[in-house]
Amino acid sequence: MPSSVMPTSNASDTSSATAAAISTLGLRKSYGDKTVLDGIDLRIPTGSVFALLGPNGAGKTTAVKILSTLITPDGGQAQVAGHDIATSPDGVRAAIGVTGQFSAVDGLITGEENMLLMADLHHLPKQEGRKAAAELLERFDLTEAATKPASTYSGGMKRRLDLAMTLVGNPRIIFLDEPTTGLDPRSRHTMWQIIRGLVADGVTVFLTTQYLEEADELADRIAVLNDGKIAAEGTAEELKRLIPGGHVRLRFTDPDAYRSAATALREVTRDDEALALQIPSDGSQRELRSLLDWLDSTGVEADELTVHTPDLDDVFFALTGPAAHSTKENVR
Repeated sequence: MPSSVMPTSNASDTSSATAAAISTLGLRKSYGDKTVLDGIDLRIPTGSVFALLGPNGAGKTTAVKILSTLITPDGGQAQVAGHDIATSPDGVRAAIGVTGQFSAVDGLITGEENMLLMADLHHLPKQEGRKAAAELLERFDLTEAATKPASTYSGGMKRRLDLAMTLVGNPRIIFLDEPTTGLDPRSRHTMWQIIRGLVADGVTVFLTTQYLEEADELADRIAVLNDGKIAAEGTAEELKRLIPGGHVRLRFTDPDAYRSAATALREVTRDDEALALQIPSDGSQRELRSLLDWLDSTGVEADELTVHTPDLDDVFFALTGPAAHSTKENVR
């Protein structure tokens, strides 16, 4: 497996030129006899989206709570925005915003009052707090609903208000713990646009999610957490290449060309009815170039070439399902 997709503890630092917004070394946490985090190493560059995937109970929320100083680890080290979570928790809190799994919105007061309450908690001067609240309500398309009780908001509106409240203190690092759970597809896409806008402004986003499409769409790097350990880490494309099942499909209209290719190529699966061949491949440029060079050198002409690679669903189930232990031995 390439070093860029190995667990962080063994990977070379591919982002040395970029300051780390979040870094951890050997982070551990247990509840009784259950080890939730078992030596987690992470390095998340500033201005990027990092997604932490894992099944229910894998420790995603525990990681967020530790890094946001809500709970203390049992061991290891972590720095957030240059502050040690153990020795400088106030510095961490001043630099971050947290949107948890469950909304912090108070449904008994209006959206605007929720925003002003957050401004007071950040000790913003009254005029500055009102200005920040108005700007964020407009940015999140909540101006018309600002004077209505938050209990009347739809799920998507409440989630947007929740994130707007998180941004009152202008944090440069934001933890989003399953921010789109329960939202309809339109509201989810709206949240994705908001998150992309935050990152474009230089904000670092630490995202936990159970929606694999969400990680694929948003994350610069993804880590899969299972049994308290990072099973694998990399870009979405790097992770997809870890899982067997990728292949190139060649389709022919000339039966002679099909038979010639089927005879010459090794480890090929034939579909005689469709005149198609399936060749195992990791989808890399090197393998594709080798195949194309071979076709050119032999004069065999395929009418169609398609590349099929596993998706994040395949990665997730391979790394966290019943066969995860044997799979991890292969990808480490």
